[in-house]
Amino acid sequence: MNSQGFKVTIDVLGEFIEDLSEAEPNTEEYLELLDSVEEAGVDGNCSLKPTSFGLLLDAEACRRNIRRIVEKAVGYGNFLRLDMEDSSCVDLEIELFRELHAEFPRHVGFVFQAYLRRTADDLRALLDIHHEETPLNIRLCKGIYSEPEEIAFQEHDEINAHFLEDLRFLFENRIYAAIATHDRYLVEKSYELINEYDIPQDGYEFQMLYGVTPELRRSIVDRGHLLRVYVPFGKDWFGYSTRRLKENPKIVRYILKALFHKG
Repeated sequence: MNSQGFKVTIDVLGEFIEDLSEAEPNTEEYLELLDSVEEAGVDGNCSLKPTSFGLLLDAEACRRNIRRIVEKAVGYGNFLRLDMEDSSCVDLEIELFRELHAEFPRHVGFVFQAYLRRTADDLRALLDIHHEETPLNIRLCKGIYSEPEEIAFQEHDEINAHFLEDLRFLFENRIYAAIATHDRYLVEKSYELINEYDIPQDGYEFQMLYGVTPELRRSIVDRGHLLRVYVPFGKDWFGYSTRRLKENPKIVRYILKALFHKG
């Protein structure tokens, strides 16, 4: 953990490539990033979006590219998280996660989005690979992609309710939970669930975007909880920002500050 009490996750922006030739430079960028993280002694890991490596163009090529990155992370004793993207990718990404988790169970995590109607069923379906020697590590977020009502819950309170139901499921099954939210209500309710299930400090963490809700971020750390700061960088800042804006219009000024802050 760094001097401010945070750990970090680094994400190279860019997704949904249109030509498979773009996958190799993206792969090399992550390999170099992992080298840099190790050399700098940064207490952090990486997350990646499978469509950056050709998931929707050539799923097998995507798997090979991501496996190279995972192998590099494993060599450094590090960890890598596969992001979940929009509904067109979910089945492919769950399948990819299962394959990588089978080979590198303590070095690969996954993400679920609480606003998707299928999430509770998808979480239950993964219990078959959650064992003491092969534990699951799940990042839970609300969800940022524009999805139709038949696929995703639309109302703020409804999404929050399902977020807490999914978090309760993770705690009930002693699945490591990365609680990704800037919503004070969800943070407070997460505290209650942590206490209710007597979750040890090494059984969960909070995650927040760098530069967003700094007061809430600091309060989490001050209360003794682990917090990981999500640090995005790269050329696709506009697409990234507009997706976050759709999720929560109130945080757009923080997003812009985070992307351009030099300090």
